[in-house]
Amino acid sequence: MSKLIPAAERIVRARAFIQQARDLPVPEEGGRSDFSYIAQVRDLFRQARDMVKFISMTPSATAEMKADVKKIVQEIEQANEEILHK
Repeated sequence: MSKLIPAAERIVRARAFIQQARDLPVPEEGGRSDFSYIAQVRDLFRQARDMVKFISMTPSATAEMKADVKKIVQEIEQANEEILHK
């Protein structure tokens, strides 16, 4: 059985995934159009979304946690624009 990760830890991990996507080096050949690079970035964003997507639906989630989840989703969208759509 998998271990339950507390919501606060999920938020921290989601932000870490976003930072990993930002820190991923752009390949010299192909640049930002390299399919492998795009797949890696999108996978990190997916993992970040998966970390927080059910937090706002839990009865124990506070208003602050729900606001953090909304900010993380916005951060993912903003990072996606900055990294892949430059």
